[in-house]
Amino acid sequence: MQAHDVLTQTPAGLYCPAGDFFIDPVRACPRALITHGHADHARSGHGAVLATRETLAIMELRYGADFTTSRQVVRYSEPVRIGDVDVSFYPAGHVLGSAQILIEANGYRLVVSGDYKRGHDPTCVPFDVLRCDAFISEATFGLPVFRHPDPRGEVGRLLESCKTFPDRAHLVGAYSLGKAQRLMALIHETGWNRPIHIHGAMEKITELYRAEGVPVGETRKIAGKTGGSLGGEIVVCPPSATRDLWARGFSDPVVAFASGWMRIRARARQGGVQLPLVVSDHADWDELCSTILDTECQELWVTHGAEDALVHWAVQRGLQARPLHLMGYGEEETEAALPAQ
Repeated sequence: MQAHDVLTQTPAGLYCPAGDFFIDPVRACPRALITHGHADHARSGHGAVLATRETLAIMELRYGADFTTSRQVVRYSEPVRIGDVDVSFYPAGHVLGSAQILIEANGYRLVVSGDYKRGHDPTCVPFDVLRCDAFISEATFGLPVFRHPDPRGEVGRLLESCKTFPDRAHLVGAYSLGKAQRLMALIHETGWNRPIHIHGAMEKITELYRAEGVPVGETRKIAGKTGGSLGGEIVVCPPSATRDLWARGFSDPVVAFASGWMRIRARARQGGVQLPLVVSDHADWDELCSTILDTECQELWVTHGAEDALVHWAVQRGLQARPLHLMGYGEEETEAALPAQ
């Protein structure tokens, strides 16, 4: 048996004929298994959705209670029989509720990673290594140039800048779901003992994280034209907010971005970023390679990212590997990399 006997590519995404379900489909489908709550993986309009409790809660928050006709909660590591296959979800370490999906068919094990990382993150369950015959891996940062530093060191640079520039607010662009809450937790973990100010667009999802017991610390929503009085304070906002009218309420702010793309300094300069923070919720090159080896897979499919480089690396090590060239994925890190308009 091979991977194509379990999953096939369709215009809607990856489809399992034996279970009659799609994984993270880009179009509305009768039955969808969702790896995590980011909009490029979790869309509304499906007939039935199977996901972790946290992912379902995120989808309801973003799309409303009627985002699907029916929903089913799955717990980590608990198998669910769907058609002729067994399916189970395991932590992916990407964001709250994120999961890899293991499909077992006649003793054959295939894992769809979704988005994942191996680094420190106090806001979600760490990545679980799953031994399998075939592994489908993301490759957002699938080039050797991408080697992420310890995020705590990057946050330490942010706190040091706040001390150095006590009269300037620090606007930190970060994707609203996952990255922002991870930053908040890391900032407090690194020694910040004051509230973190947040853009209004982040309020509801941050409250959801707090309700789930995630240690995001005290936050205060920016209300009205209060930016001028926040010298030396940290303000977390969506990446686009640092470039719109909202940011003009701050007097000479330090503009920071938290993204794996900040490894490429030209991207930081193009976006007017003064303090690039290399903090990513995706695996870097070393993590991608080590994870593939850890799974002991014999077949590798690579999706959304620098697919060809990772495929070449895998083939050199004797694996059957190919790129999928799936469209419609990868929005959250791309948003953080956009240049100034």
